[in-house]
Amino acid sequence: MPKLNTTVKEMVANARARIEEVETPDAIAMVGNPNVIIVDIRDVRERQRSGFIPGSFHCPRGMLEFWVDPQSPYFKEVFSENKKFVFHCASGWRSALSVALLQDMGFEAAHLKEGFSTWEKQGGPVEFPDSRA
Repeated sequence: MPKLNTTVKEMVANARARIEEVETPDAIAMVGNPNVIIVDIRDVRERQRSGFIPGSFHCPRGMLEFWVDPQSPYFKEVFSENKKFVFHCASGWRSALSVALLQDMGFEAAHLKEGFSTWEKQGGPVEFPDSRA
């Protein structure tokens, strides 16, 4: 196997050094705030299995850049709102990389530092899809 120029761990550390990270208790306090949009970039199966933050907007990681870009045919209006955007994944790695990329595009956002992994343990509300078995 060829040696990589950089590891994903290094990429995440570099991203975290230049983005806003929101601690879980602070994000919990944002739930229901009309000036904040929490964006869940986890896979739909993760949301079905683990639940999701009430009121969060689901944007699959693979569509993020396309949904945020107003010039894209896939643009979603939610990303044109003048609100604070806080992105999250399961552990904070994907969302850190995502927010760094969004900042490179000129889109200001923050991310949930520890991801969804500690959300419920720290008292965060969780909902499940209606179709959960």
